[in-house]
Amino acid sequence: MSEATFTFRVEETLKAEFSNAAKANDRTGAQLLRDFMRDFVQRQQDAAEHDTWFRRQVQAGLDAANAGDLVSAEEIEAEAAAWRAETRRGLTRTRKS
Repeated sequence: MSEATFTFRVEETLKAEFSNAAKANDRTGAQLLRDFMRDFVQRQQDAAEHDTWFRRQVQAGLDAANAGDLVSAEEIEAEAAAWRAETRRGLTRTRKS
């Protein structure tokens, strides 16, 4: 992998504090900046992947709704009631143990 130089301006005080903090962690400023850059790029890629996944999920939901593949409010409430009842039974068993 070829390397390139990255040059930018920063306040002298910040540079000195950063260098001291890096040394205190047995790292160089350049090592920390490379780590930060890698982490930042990875977070951006992860966010883009999540956004793509989320948009696909929303579109799938819209497509299903447009096709009439819907669940009624009554069915949802019945499922929720069953989940609540099961949770209460589990809590009751836990308290008796």
